[in-house]
Amino acid sequence: MRLTCTFLSEQEKQRIHEDSLAILADVGVKFLSAKARKILADHGARVDKADMIAHIPRTMVDQALKTAPKSFVLGARNPAFDFAMPSAFTGYTLDGAATFAVDFESGERRPAVTRDLVSSLRIFEELPLGAVVWPNVVLDDIPLPGADIRTAFLSLMHSSKHIQHEVHSREEIPYLIEGLAAILGGEDEIRKRKIFSVCYCTIPPLTHDAEMCDAALDLVRYHVPILPYPMPACGSTGPASLYSDVALANAESLSALVLFQMAEPGTPIICGHAAGIMNFRSGGFLEGAPESTLINGALGEMARFYRLPNTQAGCLTDAKSPGPQAIIEKMTSALPLVLSGVDAINGIGEIETSQLLVLEQIVVDHEIARLCKRMKDGVDVSDARNYMADVANVKPGGHFLMEPSTLEACRSGEFLMPDLLDRNTRDQWLELGRPDVYPEARKKAQAILAAPQKNSLPDAVIGKLEDILRRADRDLE
Repeated sequence: MRLTCTFLSEQEKQRIHEDSLAILADVGVKFLSAKARKILADHGARVDKADMIAHIPRTMVDQALKTAPKSFVLGARNPAFDFAMPSAFTGYTLDGAATFAVDFESGERRPAVTRDLVSSLRIFEELPLGAVVWPNVVLDDIPLPGADIRTAFLSLMHSSKHIQHEVHSREEIPYLIEGLAAILGGEDEIRKRKIFSVCYCTIPPLTHDAEMCDAALDLVRYHVPILPYPMPACGSTGPASLYSDVALANAESLSALVLFQMAEPGTPIICGHAAGIMNFRSGGFLEGAPESTLINGALGEMARFYRLPNTQAGCLTDAKSPGPQAIIEKMTSALPLVLSGVDAINGIGEIETSQLLVLEQIVVDHEIARLCKRMKDGVDVSDARNYMADVANVKPGGHFLMEPSTLEACRSGEFLMPDLLDRNTRDQWLELGRPDVYPEARKKAQAILAAPQKNSLPDAVIGKLEDILRRADRDLE
């Protein structure tokens, strides 16, 4: 028996699809990149030169859906961490990209710096459900022109899992490719292993940035997977209804799918979304609201409607400090997505609408992920779990403590043993010093950070990457 959650009926998926096609063909999508407009025009889109809007017909969407791979593997520097999409379970990414961090030693809230990123990567490396690294902070202590490359290389140095990051200009691409080739042993291995992918954010409503678009178009010839990531908010950058916001975000996703499939058929596409709602009191963006989860859950089902791998924003909170609100919102924004079967959830480790990194929260969020997975796994009704013979053996009035199956059960995966939750008696709890979720998470984080780094790159490769970074800092500045 498997626990499931459904957001949309088949009829509702078809309706969203048709409305999205109407948006693409009739309203159109603005592409600020001249290269993108030419690609689309060459393949049948009607492009208005003055307003840079491309009207994309149904036939182009159909063709893009035919050529987009339905499965692929997000490789990792350590192949043990390769993440196949679609996935048999819901994996998680680090959240990104926070401007601030809580200092792990002093507890002060300050601009995020390199050591925050490195500590996050060290902790995330040890979490079994952590599948994909997003560099989760904007680094205040490095020069801006080379920030993307330096952040990507730091992630590759300090994590052996798959890295997913943004690129913002074509000038960054040669340094990125050179670094990946240095790690893997050649450009052909970049295409084969796919240890790096790109998050490609559209600008809601219905707009593609020029520089990010051109940079991503340069990467597709290396078969780098692309994660289009629309983020319209109901009432501000998206229509003021959940349904219409879903249709708009879906149209933005399809517009990116079409562009990259026309540019390089077979480009791996991850259908992703981080839509939300407007805070009607302030005009700000809310990602921990239940309505945001409803939107992203529906969009996850649209990805499966197209048979595309997908990543959806979840395990999110608008809380300003770690605690009950953060846990409530993160659980309610993760569990429905897990139960609906999304491949990956983006949202571990941050609070304050993804603007504040808290290292302990990475560990807490992984505990939430484990609980959600256990709920999704449901009840095993196989013959191996049929203990009717034990019932007959114990008889009425007996107990099952001495049955061999009871001893086996406590070591099986059927009963989740939480890492952070307290299940002691009150007396035991008092004797242990009143353990609580966040202090226990801090102890686990401290233990990970005190241990030697695992899966390090060879010194010679690190030297090559540092040389590339010096040149990138100089040239990009």
